[in-house]
Amino acid sequence: MIVKLKKKLAEEYKDLTGGQNYVVFGIEADEFRVLNDHGRPYLYPPRIFEMTDPHEPSEWISETGEDGERYAYPPQLNSVGFFEDYFDSRADAVKTFWQVVNQQLAVAAEAA
Repeated sequence: MIVKLKKKLAEEYKDLTGGQNYVVFGIEADEFRVLNDHGRPYLYPPRIFEMTDPHEPSEWISETGEDGERYAYPPQLNSVGFFEDYFDSRADAVKTFWQVVNQQLAVAAEAA
């Protein structure tokens, strides 16, 4: 899935670039996880993006929370506490995350 930050929101979201494409690496509580311009995998509301390519990888595990919110991640990133471990710099989580990101970026580049 590829999204583009709406240009009119570039001033509000300074860690993203207006009009730039971003690969979505997961969906958490309906928000998109993308690598921002600092290379950090943060969550952003879908309303700030235009959809460039709506295709979600078929291997993503998709779940619905108690309040109807959606969660979808590649299997390797789909464990409770994964991103807490990543942001705590646990070596195994960091390694796994970048392996998945590199795979998804390669697929997105081939599709472009």
